[in-house]
Amino acid sequence: MGIRELLRDVATTYDRSAGSRRDVPGQRVLRSVAKRTDLVLPDGFTAQGHGGQTTPAATPWIGLFDSRGNSDPKQGLYLAYIFSADLKTVALTLQQGITSLEKRLGKGQAREAHLRWHAARLRRAVAAQRRQGWADEPSLRDGSTRPKAYEAASVIARPYATDRLPQEVDLQGDLLHAVDLLRSAEVANQAWWIADSGSSLTVGYDVSSHGYNADPLAGFKPKDSSDYLANIRSKQQVKRRSHEKLIEDFALHSVTCGYAPRTDGQHPKDLVLSRHGADVTDADEWLVEAKVVRNGNPTDAVRQAVGQLFEYRHFLYQGRRPPHLVGLFSEEIGVYSGYLEQHGIASIWQTDAAWGGSPLAREWGLAG
Repeated sequence: MGIRELLRDVATTYDRSAGSRRDVPGQRVLRSVAKRTDLVLPDGFTAQGHGGQTTPAATPWIGLFDSRGNSDPKQGLYLAYIFSADLKTVALTLQQGITSLEKRLGKGQAREAHLRWHAARLRRAVAAQRRQGWADEPSLRDGSTRPKAYEAASVIARPYATDRLPQEVDLQGDLLHAVDLLRSAEVANQAWWIADSGSSLTVGYDVSSHGYNADPLAGFKPKDSSDYLANIRSKQQVKRRSHEKLIEDFALHSVTCGYAPRTDGQHPKDLVLSRHGADVTDADEWLVEAKVVRNGNPTDAVRQAVGQLFEYRHFLYQGRRPPHLVGLFSEEIGVYSGYLEQHGIASIWQTDAAWGGSPLAREWGLAG
């Protein structure tokens, strides 16, 4: 049997109009998923079928849960095969839990907007691993509340036509890839805690289950993304929301590259990186200065980054090993990338789907 046969069985037997009783063929298939022994699942994963309880589900689904991580579809991240309402397609999706948001956001547009906003952030964590044939959201072809929430909650999805499902070996390959995407996204997801205001972020991530020696985000505390005044040596600077967002996004990206970001106790430095697991008292540091490019002209941003990086290295690292220097920019800086390289400064910039960078940044594994 296997996953292919299971998906085919659901597509050919599920009938929403037949109700949700246990003896209904489609419901029987879904409810037996947890006990099946013929499904070849990734190590540590279990499966559960869902066709509704008192009310049949508009879009039946099969959840895949990592026993070493989240096992609750109401919250966190998990994998799922979700069928469209017409049963013509099924999508393997990296899903966010939707039920836990109901008390704060209800079941309508506010929840969908939040899910899509958070999915876009998480998507950056898996962008470099994206393969052909994967989409952002599945099309579930139903206008009711829950299917629309499933669509919004999708971080990334691999759709299939149920009348021409891939062979088992190909489905297994996609599933293993989805597990890799899940693990990458979990690092970022558990680093974010969205407060009731929708803007405050607090880091609280237990990485013991991932085999790490210490939390790579233990020293990273994102600042409030609202505008704030930063007093630096009696000189007042206004730092805008996009500046903090740039730092936050890159810090979380750096974790997936094997680094531990730190902002706590680093003022006035924007961000400091060290190799994950290294002793921070005697390890190489990467000093990161972030700049937002205004009006498509990187000149001022580059000049400011160079000045601050050299100033901080001179005054803040006396008697210590000098840091590697990194200029972080909100968009590509063109010919200035080579200019910075000549001065020993790596440059990294944000793109829609990934992080671009200079040869030095790529050598350090921080850019694609």
